Amino acid sequence: MPFKHNASRRDKFAKAKYRVTNWAGYNESLRQRDDVTIWLSEDAMARWSPPPAGMLGAQRRYSDMAIEICLTLRVVFGLALRQTQGFVRSL
Repeated sequence: MPFKHNASRRDKFAKAKYRVTNWAGYNESLRQRDDVTIWLSEDAMARWSPPPAGMLGAQRRYSDMAIEICLTLRVVFGLALRQTQGFVRSL
């Protein structure tokens, strides 16, 4: 068998290891893979952000319509979560 020819010497060669050392840059590069322009209506833009929470430093939230649009784009284009984040950020 040809695949058994070097079996006795196979363990002498170390497998190449590629480790990510810059996770912030790696995540950002995954987010920047998709770049498409989508036009939203004025009504959709007006309903994109919810009313103010009323407290300083409150956690940032999005309207239900904005979340539905993001999840719809994710399904339509078959994107992973980080890719969807970058895609929506580019809008």
